Amino acid sequence: MANTSKIDEENRKQLMVMNAATLERLRADDTVQPLVDDDKLQLFGIPEFFSPDECQKLMTMIDAVARPSPVFYATEGREARTSYSGDLDAHNPFVRSLHRRMDDLLGVEEEFGETMQGQRYQVGQQFRAHHDWFDTTQSYWTPEVAAGGQRAWTLMVYLNDVEEGGNTDFPKANISVPPQAGTLIMWSNANADGRPNMNTLHAGTPVKKGTKYIITRWYRGRRWY
Repeated sequence: MANTSKIDEENRKQLMVMNAATLERLRADDTVQPLVDDDKLQLFGIPEFFSPDECQKLMTMIDAVARPSPVFYATEGREARTSYSGDLDAHNPFVRSLHRRMDDLLGVEEEFGETMQGQRYQVGQQFRAHHDWFDTTQSYWTPEVAAGGQRAWTLMVYLNDVEEGGNTDFPKANISVPPQAGTLIMWSNANADGRPNMNTLHAGTPVKKGTKYIITRWYRGRRWY
């Protein structure tokens, strides 16, 4: 238990340092729009982060790898996340070019970011309210520590407009972000002290009309794998 506590404390300190540096960089970037930026939640957006051609290419790639989306918590069940998803090829030059754009935005090395994951939501599909950070009391935390530790940041890009539904809701912040093709939204998963931020609770609301495509990339507190 002592070793686990020590690892968790080291991970927390790493997140503190990374979070402070990243927030300073984002707040100084004129292209970044603060959606919520206070002591409870740091949520930002950038319109047209991906071009229409890039979005179209990514949607085609997602269709090629899509499978029923997994969940971390067995208690959530499949009904919690009913979309289709798949990891994109991290060695693909096109994917790596987008990785680097995200890395440059945050000011971190590519190895801190997980492989970009694509998600497709059809009518009625959703991802119920959840957090992206890992629950350190769960059994899956031990291998995640070895794989880079806690998720520090989430970057998500909408790849298409959705006819109806499919917003990303942050219920504790009372904000809902509608899908807009090419728009990136990102948030810190940690508080200033490096502990998981409960206010990052978010949900992919059900698509009511059309199909929703997004990509998500999570950044760790240390190099991933």
